[in-house]
Amino acid sequence: MPVVTTPPEIDRRRNDLNDGDHGGGRRPPTDKRTGGSGDPDNSNDRRRPRSGPRERLDKLRLGLFLILLAVFMFFVAIVSVFFVSQGSGHFDANSRYINEWLPTAIPSILWLNTAVLLLSSVTVEIARRHMFREMDVMDEWLGLGKPTSRAAMPWLVATIILGCTFVVGQMMAWHQLSLQRVRLDNAGQSAKSFFLITGAHGAHLVVGILALIGTFIGLFVSRQMERRQIMVDLSAWYWHSMGALWMILFALLAFGQGPAR
Repeated sequence: MPVVTTPPEIDRRRNDLNDGDHGGGRRPPTDKRTGGSGDPDNSNDRRRPRSGPRERLDKLRLGLFLILLAVFMFFVAIVSVFFVSQGSGHFDANSRYINEWLPTAIPSILWLNTAVLLLSSVTVEIARRHMFREMDVMDEWLGLGKPTSRAAMPWLVATIILGCTFVVGQMMAWHQLSLQRVRLDNAGQSAKSFFLITGAHGAHLVVGILALIGTFIGLFVSRQMERRQIMVDLSAWYWHSMGALWMILFALLAFGQGPAR
C-alpha cells in the first residue's frame, strides 16, 4: 500500500488554521513551531516552556483585571460612604433624631446615557471579535493587507463616539441639577454623593476613551497583527468593565437613595 505524505508547507498551514480563533478572541494566532518566538532549530528551546501570543495575551489580561480590581475597590469605598451618609444623623435639642439625608432627583438624561453606554459595549465587542475572525486573520497571514483592522475600525469609531456622547450627557445631567439650584458647593449629602459617584466614573470612562483612541491609531501604525489584537482586546475589556460598573452605580443612584421626604 502506498504511503501518503503531506508536504511540510501544507502541514504548517493546517496547523496554523487549527490555531485560529472563531471570533471569540480566545486563541490569537500562534506559530506552533516556535510558540510565537524563538528559533525552531534550537533543540534547547524545545525543552523550555515558550511564551506565545496566547500566553502574552493571558498575562496582559491578568494585569488589566488586577488594575480593574483596584478600581472596583475604590468605588466600593465610595459606595460605603454613600450608605454611611444615608444612615447618619444627629439628635437635636429636644432629643429628636434628625436625618438630614434628602434624596436627589435623578436627571432624566441618565436613562438615555445608560442606553448609550450599553450600546457602546456592543459595538466595542463587535470590534474585538473582528480582530480574531479566522478568515480575516488568515488573509492577513497571507499578506493581504490588514483585513482585521479594516473590519474593526468602524466599530471602534462608533464606540468612541458613543463614549463621548455619554460623557457629554453626564455633564448635561450636572447642568440640569444646577438649574434646580443643586450644586457641589451647596449640596447636601445625597447630592454630594451623586456628584462624587458620577464624576469618578466619568473620569475613568475618559481614560477608556483615550485608550480607544490610542488603539484606533495603533491599528494604522502597528504592522504586527498580534499587537493590534492585544490593544483592541484589552481596551474592549476595560470598556466592558466600565459599563458593568455604571449599571451598578446607576441602580444605586436611581433606586438606593430611599423615598423622598
